[in-house]
Amino acid sequence: MDRRRFLLTSMAGTLAAPLAADAQQAAVYKPEFRMSIVVGEETTWGRAATRFADAVRYRTGGRIQIKTYFDGRLFADQQTTEFALLQQGTADFAIGSTINWSSQVTELNLFALPFMFPGYAAVDAVQAGEPGKRLFKLIEQRGVVPITWGENGFRELTNSKRSVRRPEDLQGLTVRVVGIPIFADIFRALGANPVNMNFGEAVHAIRQGRLEAQENPVALIIPYTFWAAHKHLTLWHYIIDPLIIAASAKIWKSLRPEDRTIVWKVAEEIMVLQKQEAREGLQHDMAVLDTLRRVYGMEVVVLSRSTLQAFSDKTRLVYEKWAKEIGVDLVRRAERIVANSHKYENEN
Repeated sequence: MDRRRFLLTSMAGTLAAPLAADAQQAAVYKPEFRMSIVVGEETTWGRAATRFADAVRYRTGGRIQIKTYFDGRLFADQQTTEFALLQQGTADFAIGSTINWSSQVTELNLFALPFMFPGYAAVDAVQAGEPGKRLFKLIEQRGVVPITWGENGFRELTNSKRSVRRPEDLQGLTVRVVGIPIFADIFRALGANPVNMNFGEAVHAIRQGRLEAQENPVALIIPYTFWAAHKHLTLWHYIIDPLIIAASAKIWKSLRPEDRTIVWKVAEEIMVLQKQEAREGLQHDMAVLDTLRRVYGMEVVVLSRSTLQAFSDKTRLVYEKWAKEIGVDLVRRAERIVANSHKYENEN
């Protein structure tokens, strides 16, 4: 039995387990808890939200009813305000991107340092290690309870103009970026013309042929039909886009202890599966890339590590500038973990 089937089978058994009689005494909870999601239902991110809401409802005997607001509807497509909604208690739960939350937690820009993470092992090691634990403490200090990590994926580049194989190929290219300063800094350093745009607006602009280029994980290319307008994909893993499933501290305090335990366990189970799905077909077999080529007619360029060095060199000043903003100690600790995990990957 593969890992996904094992997790789903285990979750199904757990969901069906009867609650103890004392736990079934209904707490006085509001009729609807609101959960925020930037993207739609047909993504690994969106499916995880649906699974989470369903599982929590069953495990709590219906005490906690979560309604998921997909496609940024809870924050009116202003994605960088999502963390503030959790702080205020306007959103009760969220599966959010560290990118969007970095407006309020600057240290989360650790994952946006250009070309820092060579692979998934390095990402997992940093999250599981002291840097990941410190980031969760910082989030909690700001009124949000982080539960566990998920993933949107490494962010890659699509465009409608030309192959991007060298930094020079980005010269003058208009690239949509999320409205976080480090993104604009990276693309300016590479000679591109970055334009800040919220995700929903960017999707419409791409479909209408008004946007030359954008950067996002491969997992969003098919459900949002980026392939129809952008025929060139460059796989360069320039930054990683972790997700965090979290609760508003205000709502968290109001939950009964046994319900906090249920929510926590469900979140961990769901996000293990979500992370697995986000990486599916993008590791050893690269099946997703083959689909993009054969089915959707995209040109897929996979840059080698030696080729990526030129991009890394061009963005090094941005890296050092933001290392100071994030906290040099935090960055250096993460770098050491990355170096060790990278060595392990090479040896195996």
